[in-house]
Amino acid sequence: MGVHWRAIDSVIIVAYFAAMSAMGWYFGRRAKSTEQYFVAGRSYPGWILGVSLFGATISSITFVAYPADAFKTAYLRYLLCIMLPVGVLIASRLFVPFFRRGHVTTVFEYLEGRFGPRTRTYGASVFILAQCIRISLIQYLVALLMHRITGWSVPTCILAGGVVTAYYTVVGGIEAVIWTDFLQSAILTMGGLLILGTIVWKLPGGMGQMFSTAWAEGKFSFSELGAEGSLTPIPWGLSLSHKTVVMLLIVGLFQWLAEYSTNQEVIQKYCASKTAKDARQAMWLCCLFSVPTWGYFMLVGTGLFVFYRVFPDPAAADMLHGARKAEEILPYFITTQLPAGLSGIVVAAVLAAAMSSMSSAMNSISAVAITDVYKRWFARERTERHFVIAAKSVTFASSLVMIGGAYWLFRSESKTLQDLSVELQAIVGGGLLGLYMLGFFTTHGDGRATGVGILFAVIFSAFISLAGLGWLPQGMTDALNAHFDSYYTGVVGNAVMFTVGFFLSRVLPRRERNLRNLTVWTQDATPLD
Repeated sequence: MGVHWRAIDSVIIVAYFAAMSAMGWYFGRRAKSTEQYFVAGRSYPGWILGVSLFGATISSITFVAYPADAFKTAYLRYLLCIMLPVGVLIASRLFVPFFRRGHVTTVFEYLEGRFGPRTRTYGASVFILAQCIRISLIQYLVALLMHRITGWSVPTCILAGGVVTAYYTVVGGIEAVIWTDFLQSAILTMGGLLILGTIVWKLPGGMGQMFSTAWAEGKFSFSELGAEGSLTPIPWGLSLSHKTVVMLLIVGLFQWLAEYSTNQEVIQKYCASKTAKDARQAMWLCCLFSVPTWGYFMLVGTGLFVFYRVFPDPAAADMLHGARKAEEILPYFITTQLPAGLSGIVVAAVLAAAMSSMSSAMNSISAVAITDVYKRWFARERTERHFVIAAKSVTFASSLVMIGGAYWLFRSESKTLQDLSVELQAIVGGGLLGLYMLGFFTTHGDGRATGVGILFAVIFSAFISLAGLGWLPQGMTDALNAHFDSYYTGVVGNAVMFTVGFFLSRVLPRRERNLRNLTVWTQDATPLD
């Protein structure tokens, strides 16, 4: 079948871009201070922030990678997702008070109070670097997706998506991010419904056929591909050498604890809430929307598997068996099966998934750069107007990095560069959760102990990443792979950070610090709001 891209689809995309830009212009008129630009005057109710968090959480990975996983394998990835409620339960009770009582703008302000200014600066610096890498990669991947669907050149797709995202984020600040996230969430949901609806409508046996066929093939199990391409259920139990159900649940828990205790994008939004109650409401609403949505997009992938079983297609078969990337399956279905008009809506949904993540990241980069670096070290006594201009300048600069980084990845034409981008994020962010856990749950530690702990965590993460990229001697790589699954790098890296930091804090001479409201053991009865 040919590609069903028509002029009406392009009109829909242009209209979507115009709507995003208009929202940026509207909210830009209200951003007169950094308090307004970064945390919206701490005035937003929980329900809108919950939807905004959902929009930023459900990225283009959800739209592309989750269906690809379910199409090629089964529901293994979903094990990480179902731990979000546990992570939110812990975070809403234990983490929110530390950020609400301090009326912070960034998560790294807590680190200075707990461990000193150098630890704060380190955390801020690696966050900025990791986010710049991340948004470049997202922009590149979504541009490739747009290119495959629309036929527009990759540079055009990079520039179009990048410029629009940059405009409404630079001009509108966090309020534009929040409200565009809201709209983008609705578009993303609509796109997912259209895809699955089309699959069910075209299958002769409808929904029943989809479920019965998938069940018979073991597509609803927690399995991974075996050596011969067959689905093999993973075992239960504890192991660092291979994937198990329990270990993946632990990885998921660590992932969500990190998200809600160290991720500036998340913390910035519940710092924008009216009250601690609103912050907790936002977290639970995000959880309520996200977990079913991830499952839904896994179901889309299952539907695609059944569809191409019923209607065999050589290209789809190549994606299933590894001759082509499984991530191509959804774009392929969109371009060959959806009618004109619907294709445009679905592409807008893909863009919405990516742009909500990128805009949140760009605003958080600006918040950290201004609050934790510029204000802290270079310009304490300047006017709010000066800082707002500086904030918009940093946001604009991050957009240039995003567009330039995406174009560099395109020109390099190397899969290794994509892998390298992901590995670099893992290295520079190594041990941050362990650092915050040391701060929250102990009364020991200072900049000396945390510095050494971070060094050990980064070295460990770098070693695992180099092995994964094949940059270590083959014998060393083989021995490591036999005893350690790289899936657990984050868990072990954070454990290394916490253990080393805690041990040194007990050995080194103690430096007395005021820890009031900085640990779970030293909180007082001060109201949160």
